[in-house]
Amino acid sequence: MDRPDTAKPQDSMAKRVVRASLAWSGAAVLGVAVAAAIAGCTVQDSSVARVMEALGVDRLALSDDTRRELDRFNTVYDRYASTRDAEDRLDYFRFAFRRVRASYVHKVNDADLIDAAIKGVEKDKPAPASLAPSELVEKALDGMLQSLDPHSDYMNAREFEETYISTRGEFGGLGIEVTMDEGLVKIVSPIEDTPAERAGLKPGDRITAVDHEPVMGKSLSDAVAKMRGEPGTEIVLRIRRGSQPEFDVTVVRAVIKVRSVRWRVDGDIGYVRVTRFSEKVEGGIAKAMAELRTRPDGQIRGMVLDLRSNPGGLLDQSLILADSFLDQGTIVSVRGRTAENRRNYDARPGDLARNLPIVVLINGGSASASEIVASALQYHHRATVMGTRSFGKGSVQTIMPLPVEGALRLTTALYYSPSGHTIQAEGVHPDIVIQPENEDAGQRESDLPGALPGEREEEADGNPRISEKTCPEEGERKDRVLGCAYSFLRAGSTESFLAEMAARSRRAS
Repeated sequence: MDRPDTAKPQDSMAKRVVRASLAWSGAAVLGVAVAAAIAGCTVQDSSVARVMEALGVDRLALSDDTRRELDRFNTVYDRYASTRDAEDRLDYFRFAFRRVRASYVHKVNDADLIDAAIKGVEKDKPAPASLAPSELVEKALDGMLQSLDPHSDYMNAREFEETYISTRGEFGGLGIEVTMDEGLVKIVSPIEDTPAERAGLKPGDRITAVDHEPVMGKSLSDAVAKMRGEPGTEIVLRIRRGSQPEFDVTVVRAVIKVRSVRWRVDGDIGYVRVTRFSEKVEGGIAKAMAELRTRPDGQIRGMVLDLRSNPGGLLDQSLILADSFLDQGTIVSVRGRTAENRRNYDARPGDLARNLPIVVLINGGSASASEIVASALQYHHRATVMGTRSFGKGSVQTIMPLPVEGALRLTTALYYSPSGHTIQAEGVHPDIVIQPENEDAGQRESDLPGALPGEREEEADGNPRISEKTCPEEGERKDRVLGCAYSFLRAGSTESFLAEMAARSRRAS
């Protein structure tokens, strides 16, 4: 399911060393440490209030206005909670509220946060004293986090565990990356070679019902939980695709084992496809490049790095991939409100491709970590970027484990390309645009309700544009975009390639 980029890696990245810092593993371990070391020997003995005191949270002064806002939530809590003796859950909410107001990428008005929390509790019109304290607080945190932007979210204990598992490249489900769009679940991308892809689901599809139960009104977490299930069981998704009438698609759930990196050699061209940025990217790219290096000098003319429909993943893995082909220079900058959320990540000497020409392929489904890699290689003139403009997700989500259980997935910073411009909302413009035969731009980050604004840059209207139907077909899938990438590498220069495509266009007309 949807897995945006996660927390920043630890201090320095060891280039092409077996162990890179693992942001997700660190987050999971931290969650265990907080529960075990601070909360005490048993859950029964724990108190979220004591955890807050141990972490120094309660010593952070709150203004009178902020306290009044918390009191406003307390009133709602007392009205709907089924018991009055669950103060730990109220403390749990207070802890999460403080983390959000202190760490979110932009300062947020306290009243707006509390309004969203109350709306989350009251949206289903519960009767007084009808909600278990844990359910009430979960609804409040769902409402509060989802009011911030499309990628911030509250994760209960089960969702936190599933998210951690998925970043390791193996998890149960359908094999789709999703986000929320106007109350519906929107597919950012089906993961390659999964039940979702085999069932014909496409980027931009909107799921309106799951097993005939409408999605509208549910949170993203609720919808995702509904789609989870035992491998081998069927699920029926109602799909809205463009202007077509809605239709049902039956998908058989499976254990999703994502092979993050695939590679092959096509004659004199090396082809490397990265499907998502899980922990397995580092090992995969090392194996791929080692195989390419076994070819005699001069046999490989260039390589294609295919990031099409790659929705992102772990930040540290995108840094490793970009650094694999750069000798120096900035890969990406991260800028947030706090000093710990401001960093520059620079490349270190060593190019695994040994200066071979590279084409990077992107499209509207290439997001986040994919955009970091594409923008870095493009800026440093290490690769020619080809395809269509990318999705434009340039925000950092940090996973913040909460005391005892669960976590916040909170947008804490924005990515900035080496040019100094944010990727957010704008995306990456290809050096050579391959115009789709049936153009359907689909929604991008900037179209999502509540998306953080970016910095408008000058449109890349002056960049060469080639009709996809002009490109030669490549492989069993008759992939014309890949055919153009191969033609570019074999042409030897941009000018020769454009002249060849112009001649093909004239012959076809």
